[in-house]
Amino acid sequence: MPRSLFEAYGIELEYMLVDPTTLAVRSVADCFLSQLSANVGAPPSDVTCRDLTWSNELARHVIELKVSEPTADLVGLAERFQNAIVDAQASLQSCGAALLPTAMHPTMKPQDEVQLWPHEGVDVYQQFDAVFDCRSHGWGNVQSVHLNLPFQGDREFAALHAAIRLLLPVLPGLAASSPVADGTESRSASTRLVYYVTHCDVVPCLIGDVIPDPMTTQEEYNHRVFEPIARESQRRNWRDWMKPEFLNARGAIARFDRGSIEIRLMDVQEHPRADVAICAAVIAVLRRLVDQRWRSVSEQNSLDTRALRLLLDQSILDGEDAIIRWPEYLACFGIEDSAVTMSEFWNRLLADAKSEDHALERLYDPLDVILREGTLSKRIRRSLHASQVDSVSLANRLDWVYRRLAHCLQSGHSFLVP
Repeated sequence: MPRSLFEAYGIELEYMLVDPTTLAVRSVADCFLSQLSANVGAPPSDVTCRDLTWSNELARHVIELKVSEPTADLVGLAERFQNAIVDAQASLQSCGAALLPTAMHPTMKPQDEVQLWPHEGVDVYQQFDAVFDCRSHGWGNVQSVHLNLPFQGDREFAALHAAIRLLLPVLPGLAASSPVADGTESRSASTRLVYYVTHCDVVPCLIGDVIPDPMTTQEEYNHRVFEPIARESQRRNWRDWMKPEFLNARGAIARFDRGSIEIRLMDVQEHPRADVAICAAVIAVLRRLVDQRWRSVSEQNSLDTRALRLLLDQSILDGEDAIIRWPEYLACFGIEDSAVTMSEFWNRLLADAKSEDHALERLYDPLDVILREGTLSKRIRRSLHASQVDSVSLANRLDWVYRRLAHCLQSGHSFLVP
């Protein structure tokens, strides 16, 4: 059923399946889904438990938890996500697995360890692997949150697309959670996004500049995004089911068949309440942009795509410590300073939004931790250098920190630096 702006939301969370003892990746998503469904035949791709659905992903060590249908009840959804994770423990244990949060496994070697999903839809995954080599971090070691927001018609699409386009560059300043890869600390706050922004480099038209260009109608989107992808698909003799809507890999993608735009630039957090709280924060700010509280849609669309991409790159690198030195951008959010950190940017916006948004106010505790203690990425980094573990090898420190993160996922508590 078509929905208008902000009527309901679809949220998808991705987690790693790991060995409970060693935390090494366990490619047992098919076992987990079979156990969850009590299926004795071929492993299902989806298992619905009440109003939530568990699904497979490209790699067999990744599992997705999502709403079966969009919902307006974000507060209730946060609790339902947490309960689903607790309820899944018996099925996980039967497969010798546990769930691990954050946007990247800290030590896996994807070239050696990634196994593609071998069941329903295997042709799609094999085609992607043939083109992109999915045994790499950008394909096989990425766990994100996808937020789907509805629209009806070109007018609502134009307003929502303009607002999302403007907000994408600062999302890592709130949601970065991947400071480690290949068993070592990364320079970046969101290492997942370091790999994400280049994972389609062999076919650049699929991802563009990650930040989408301004577009105001479905016809314009078809012409500027889908038609170039279709031509490239035809040139490469890809299968008919490799549709442009499916191949589009920008940081936000329009799904006109669903009447929604999907945001893809948020790292998954340490527990679902934090993910839903971040989604509520994003929704609250987008509402104000769509309402043109500070600037009109045309003024929002006047900001240069390449400049927005450079701001995203800063955010990926430095997270909440990145400095926004762009008065025209800040003015679009009602901030009249010439420069602010991303931490200050989010503090100001959310303090204002919380006073007007009841759901955001009720979900605010995890955001308070992020705004006070730093993104999960910064808290992980600080924990790796905490005084009580500083003399221990990095491998042992990583094991200690990520076991604590796994416990946060089970308990529903935010990760704090000791």
